[in-house]
Amino acid sequence: MSMEVNRVQRKRIPYGMSNFASVRKDCYFVDKTHFIPELERANKFFFFIRPRRFGKSLTLSMLKHYYDINRADQFEKLFGDLYVGQHPTEERNSYLVLELDFSVIDGSLGNYRKSMDVHCNIHFNSFCDVYAQYLPEGIKQEMNLKEGAVAQLEYLVDECAKAGRKIFLFIDEYDHFTNDILSDANRLKDYESETHGEGYFRKFFNTIKAGTKSALERCFVTGVSPVTMDDVTSGFNIGTNYSLSFEFNEMMGFTEDEVRAMLDYYRTTCEFHHTTDELIDIMKPWYDNYCFAEECYGRTTMYNACMVLYFVDNYVRRSGNVPKNMLEDNIRTDYNKLRMLVRRDSEFGEDASIIRRIVEQGYITATLKTGFPARSITDPRNFVSLLYYFGMLSIDGTMDGETKLMIPNQVVREQLYNYLLETYEQEEFQHDDYIRSQLSTDLAYDGNWQEYLGYIASRLQRYSSQRDKLKGESFVHGFTLAMASLNRFYRPVSEQDCQQGYVDLFLRPELEIYKDMRHSYIIELKYAKSKDTDQRVEQLRQEAIVQAHRYADTEVVKQGVGHTQLHQIVVVYRGMEMVVCEEIA
Repeated sequence: MSMEVNRVQRKRIPYGMSNFASVRKDCYFVDKTHFIPELERANKFFFFIRPRRFGKSLTLSMLKHYYDINRADQFEKLFGDLYVGQHPTEERNSYLVLELDFSVIDGSLGNYRKSMDVHCNIHFNSFCDVYAQYLPEGIKQEMNLKEGAVAQLEYLVDECAKAGRKIFLFIDEYDHFTNDILSDANRLKDYESETHGEGYFRKFFNTIKAGTKSALERCFVTGVSPVTMDDVTSGFNIGTNYSLSFEFNEMMGFTEDEVRAMLDYYRTTCEFHHTTDELIDIMKPWYDNYCFAEECYGRTTMYNACMVLYFVDNYVRRSGNVPKNMLEDNIRTDYNKLRMLVRRDSEFGEDASIIRRIVEQGYITATLKTGFPARSITDPRNFVSLLYYFGMLSIDGTMDGETKLMIPNQVVREQLYNYLLETYEQEEFQHDDYIRSQLSTDLAYDGNWQEYLGYIASRLQRYSSQRDKLKGESFVHGFTLAMASLNRFYRPVSEQDCQQGYVDLFLRPELEIYKDMRHSYIIELKYAKSKDTDQRVEQLRQEAIVQAHRYADTEVVKQGVGHTQLHQIVVVYRGMEMVVCEEIA
């Protein structure tokens, strides 16, 4: 069979798709249906948080197709070759399915109630039409006489109960309203009025609670943060948060075995210039390393599903060439929605800055919260949990009786470092993107490290002069790491030891993307206090030389340099001034 015929017949890559029936028609599908029996054994009111772009909407769509009473005749077509098709549960195709997606609701307080009413009304009417044969005659007309989503939902649930029918309610992005409102700190008071007391949002969830006593048999709620649920659920205590539960750690996202199986499939139908192992080595630092349960640490890590599909889709379309951009624009936009969090972090002050601490020491410890009210979002103890739920941190075991959390991968590292630089910036400090880009190119292709490091030093000194409180070793280290992360030609690999006062930084060349790069770098960074003597500076310089040589001899460096020339650079700052910047043999 010719390659052209194979290409025509291969399954499509479901990048950006969230409709289960469409995916099953002609796309590659990673089978997660073995979690359905687990879901049925769990609490009937299931609450689940995962970062953006992790496959929540497709999971909901799959469950809706499985439980929908109207899709019983499609069961074999949709599920026949999947795990649950071979092991169906008693509850399959036994529910009237009601779906709500709060991401389309206008979160501004002036329009939010109206927008919510309109969205719910559209879905309530569709519900009445789709299930007309199971419901009392005239239910749709009678429902539309009721005013607002709360009254209409209450009526629908009561009528379904009278008809002896069970409802499975799905709510996607339940916290969209929260995230919209909290982007403006001044609106917190207005937000609380909607989620506390007799607020409209609270009334809606109280109606759901009441419905669980009759026709509302099951509920599956997803989002990206635990903020709203804590605000609206003091009375809604029937739901169980399974976000940190080990049995559902792998329900969304891909395991490495699942990624390998996908690559192996497309290898048989497409032009590949890499082995599966080589592609895993490329993808892993960027997309892997998510862990959502302490019990699973050291056993299984998860890849971001959307990012994997983006990579594979691009690789196939580019005839076996690695995409030039490892992070797609839509994904970047999702991360940009988190800027509000960083602004809040910058308000804590330098000494308490959570993000700077994470960048500087490589990890942070905290007790992960399962929920907290919006008014407590600025509490540093909650801020760490929020970063975790948004996918900016991942579980890395335990330490000192708390959960140890780290930056999971290069995609997130790039975002956090960008945000860190934003907290440094003022009008007087706007780093010139054009200059920085040119210096990055010169670093990678001409070996011009002097101007590149000089540029970082000048930015650092210029900014530090505006805020005396930022002076210090941690600021120098954090700023340098953040600036280096913006260099598209390299993936910074940092070996840190804050107690010893040094940072080893390996600028690992992205040779799979930029195959003609010629230079790679180890930067050994040391810091002396502004009052330290020249003798102290020289002592630090000598220590840096030893440490740079030691780092150059490690496997991570030897394997990463490829065909490039490795430069070992020693840098010493005294206060905010770079007093040593030299290449050593």
